[in-house]
Amino acid sequence: MTILKLRQDASTIFKAGLKAVDPKVSVKSYVKRENKTLIVDKRKYDLDQFDKIYVIGGGKAGASMAAAIEELIGDHITEGFVNVKYGYTARLEKIKIHEADHPVPDDAGREGAEKIVRLAESAEERDLIICVISGGGSALLPLPVQGISLSEKQEVTKELLACGASINEINAVRKHMSRFKGGQLARFTYPATLITLILSDVIGSYLDVIASGPTVPDSSTFSDVLEILKRYKIWNKIPDTVRNHFEKGIKGNIPETPKAGESIFSKTQNVIVGSNIQAVMAGAEKAREIGYHSMILSSFVEGETKDVARVHAAVAKEILQSGNPVPAPACVVSGGETTVAIHGKGKGGRNQEFCLASSIDIAGLESVVILSGGTDGTDGPTDAAGAICDGETVERAVEKGMNASNYLCNNNSYVFFENLNDLLITGPTNTNVMDLRLVLVGT
Repeated sequence: MTILKLRQDASTIFKAGLKAVDPKVSVKSYVKRENKTLIVDKRKYDLDQFDKIYVIGGGKAGASMAAAIEELIGDHITEGFVNVKYGYTARLEKIKIHEADHPVPDDAGREGAEKIVRLAESAEERDLIICVISGGGSALLPLPVQGISLSEKQEVTKELLACGASINEINAVRKHMSRFKGGQLARFTYPATLITLILSDVIGSYLDVIASGPTVPDSSTFSDVLEILKRYKIWNKIPDTVRNHFEKGIKGNIPETPKAGESIFSKTQNVIVGSNIQAVMAGAEKAREIGYHSMILSSFVEGETKDVARVHAAVAKEILQSGNPVPAPACVVSGGETTVAIHGKGKGGRNQEFCLASSIDIAGLESVVILSGGTDGTDGPTDAAGAICDGETVERAVEKGMNASNYLCNNNSYVFFENLNDLLITGPTNTNVMDLRLVLVGT
């Protein structure tokens, strides 16, 4: 099996994973309509019992999810408003799609979040609100608490992204700077009936972590926020106003985010319609179809990107050496989401850095290809979903005057793979269920 064939197969397998988490398909697998009855994960709603029906939400998959709802009950929708990332759009009739920035929030996101809150507050007891939430929702639905500016929230977000904090930790902090997240959207919608459809982009699919859980009880506290910021040594790097806000919360001078058992959650239904494991399983199945012995490593992979890359490279070496855990031709599939502690000044993302680190460990190996890509089509602040590498990547880089280790130290994976024409470019995918990584070993 040539390196070219392995690369082509890796691309085919990755695309199969993406197809399996198409948001419209995911929504319609859990939401059905029978005449005037809406069935959401076996729970039935009589559409005629509602005076008005609103569709709200946000996330990278928001437009596609909203499109599915409009196709199902467009004749009953009164109005809708959904925040999405720039370029992640769809043409709808009843629901307004509003573009904003990610991963650092902008004014467009704040304006959209304010519009959504006004719409939610206008709902009355005999109304139905359908909320679509997907990965990216935390940044795309910024609504800072009074006294904290959007620029200050942006500053905190940048520090969190750079320090290597997990998405769970980042969202715990975000929730306690927000009027929207951590169950607080449910405060605005109550006493209307609220259905939230969720495409998960977090390990474990914890409802209060996905997009910072705007419609579910929050399990994190102000004390958790303090511990996170001090552990990553950024407590003294955040603005004074934000630090003062957190201190007031710890002392009980500011109300906590809504917790389990509160009445605002009595008329809510939260349903996860898609997650990373679906993409991982579809990738493994496609690999089997085209002739590989495939194995799912895990959809719960997290940790420092370079360390995770080394483990995946070690799996490739083991397959070559002993035929374990699966014999060649082999395809090992993993999902989840790693983190990068940024020390350099380069350009890249966790998937590109994963492949750069992997290329160093598999240098010189024949018949090994590794691909890593974000299912949302963007990796960090770049236009690439990820990258692809093989045993010849480091050698080809040397021929172009590049030292792979130096580029890795500078977190400059985008430039490295751009020069090799090995970036994984998909464009906006309108979905987001974390990452998909492939280790292919040929015969």
